[in-house]
Amino acid sequence: MSIFRVEVPYGDNNLIIETGKLAKQAAGSAVVRCGDTVVLVAVCMAKTIRDGIDFFPLTVEYQEKTYSAGNIPGGFFKREGKSTEKEVLTSRLIDRPLRPLFPEGLKNEVQIVATVLSADEKYDPDVLAIIGASAALMISDIPFDGPVSAVRVGFVDGHFVVNPTYVQRETSELDFIIAGDAKGIVMIEGEGKEVPETKIKDMFAFAHQALQASLEVQKELGQKAGKAKSEVKILALPAGFIEKVRSLAMGRLTEIFNGIVDKKERENKGNELFASLTADMSVYAEFKKGDEELSAKDVAAVFEILQYDLIRKNVFEKGVRVDGRGLNEIRVISSEAGILPRTHGSAVFTRGQTQGLGIVTLGTKVDEQLIESLHGVTYRRFMLHYNFPPFSVGETKPMRGPGRREIGHGNLAHRALEAVMPDADTFPYTVRLVSEILESNGSSSMATVCAGSLALMDAGVPIKGAVAGISIGLIADEKRSVLITDIQGMEDHFGDMDFKVAGTMKGVTAIQLDLKIRHISVDLLGKAVDQATEGRKHILGFMNQTLATNREKLSEYAPRIATIQIPQDRIGEVIGPGGKTIRMIIEMTGATAIDIDDDGKAFVSAPNQESLDKVTRYLSSLLQEPEVGTVYEATVMRIMNFGAFCEFMPGKEGLVHVSELSDKYVKDPNEVVKIGDTFPVVLKEVDEKGRYNLSRKKVPAKS
Repeated sequence: MSIFRVEVPYGDNNLIIETGKLAKQAAGSAVVRCGDTVVLVAVCMAKTIRDGIDFFPLTVEYQEKTYSAGNIPGGFFKREGKSTEKEVLTSRLIDRPLRPLFPEGLKNEVQIVATVLSADEKYDPDVLAIIGASAALMISDIPFDGPVSAVRVGFVDGHFVVNPTYVQRETSELDFIIAGDAKGIVMIEGEGKEVPETKIKDMFAFAHQALQASLEVQKELGQKAGKAKSEVKILALPAGFIEKVRSLAMGRLTEIFNGIVDKKERENKGNELFASLTADMSVYAEFKKGDEELSAKDVAAVFEILQYDLIRKNVFEKGVRVDGRGLNEIRVISSEAGILPRTHGSAVFTRGQTQGLGIVTLGTKVDEQLIESLHGVTYRRFMLHYNFPPFSVGETKPMRGPGRREIGHGNLAHRALEAVMPDADTFPYTVRLVSEILESNGSSSMATVCAGSLALMDAGVPIKGAVAGISIGLIADEKRSVLITDIQGMEDHFGDMDFKVAGTMKGVTAIQLDLKIRHISVDLLGKAVDQATEGRKHILGFMNQTLATNREKLSEYAPRIATIQIPQDRIGEVIGPGGKTIRMIIEMTGATAIDIDDDGKAFVSAPNQESLDKVTRYLSSLLQEPEVGTVYEATVMRIMNFGAFCEFMPGKEGLVHVSELSDKYVKDPNEVVKIGDTFPVVLKEVDEKGRYNLSRKKVPAKS
């Protein structure tokens, strides 16, 4: 097989796509390179359809091999194991823009595997994996209506940047990955530092223009190396069968959708109707799907079509939604903060039949999360974990830890709130926020943002501003496009878009776009941004009535933390030989921990304010330089025949000579003092050897 290669400018570097050299037995493979970052993407499709499959089984696996960065995995086994959070999130980034481009009705299993082969210190491989997946599908025999491309956009030094480096991203005002085709945008994922909506809309236009060149080279590669697309078996339901089910169900279904607002009641009535449609399958005996008999699953497929048509018809013709709301109307909102007695912060936020409970726990520096990645080791001070128990939708299923959906939703909410979190100097705590979704009928990730924002303020975290989130949906056909605010579950399922926007009153902090159609135009997306802004500010108004700013005091159950700057040349003195001094301070004061950075910044944590005050006073005294003529409270540590050695400041001892112990003559120091005695002394002098000479008898008399 020949090797084909295309190259195009991509930011400050070139994007190179090559095929025909690696992974040649895959249906399609592409190696994508930018700088020294290299990603191999291979795609395959099963030849047959597994029994019982009634959906499109697309799986995406993104893998970051540690060898790509010249590292050996940690741990006992010394090999890569369970997918990291970054790998899960990137797998979702690849899946979302590609899924709408496969033919409707495709049931053959398709697998996309992206492997990072080389990772430099400049460019993140995630965007390259998206491009590589599209390129591999383009040259494969798998049916795929591509290409699609992606670009990461930053805003550095006053202008937008394509494919910013890791260093540039640290100072960038925004960090977004945007995927699209020649006519519009397919997927968005990213965060911003309260970015104005006008700049967000400018970014969409900039990104769409920036990804056009990589679309063209994918087409070129497809023409050079592409295989003929396979003919796959897509069994369509007989038109007569669809009309039969429609005639039996549509009247009653219309009554249910137009008359019942409550989600569970509507579902129950719908289930009853479906049960009646499948109670006697003989009524459909005249129809077949190819050579197969029709089943209850086929009735269910038509039932989905009818609901899809009904929801969209009501929006297009009546401007009314399934729960009776107008197109821009937000569901009823309620919120409450401080609802749990022993947690450090808590809040519940309810919008319609979606309810999120946010719980904040404050920790110390030792609680920071260690993140190992190809880019290196980092520590995370703010963590957000999203849980979606089955009871939230009235179902039962095994609970085996967070899945890809939970990780993705949690990451979106994390991005939304991280932009307003205080820095370590302002608030030196590690913060864990857990979102428990107690009810769900759409936009639970945005409920997490709202509940989380209130919970952080309830915990006393001085966030820069309250954050709220809203989801904008889209109902579109060949002629019409209608945006709807605050979509619920059914509108998400049967609609064409889920556009989540979170932010403060000042601007946007996070966006996520998922589409079920091929693309959305930049202009229509701009209108969705404006509609989201209106909805977000409406929600923030309600939230501010519950809690307008952070509480001034922390929970009595939260640890207490302070930061003290220690001169670098005295760090060793504070730590002591083998950590002896620090251990002594912790034991003496009841502190939890004292962590000292290389620059001398000490993070002191204690279980309560009294303990914290003790340790900060001790450290302050330890760092204070003794002054001649100053009176100190001294403690006898050792007694010699010529006097007593006393600790008069933390870690500092001086000698009270026998002649300075009393106004009277003292022959033996043991006659007037014993170990452990405390009394005031005055620092007489510091001799040429740096020794402290103290006097008890020359302490000025109190007036």
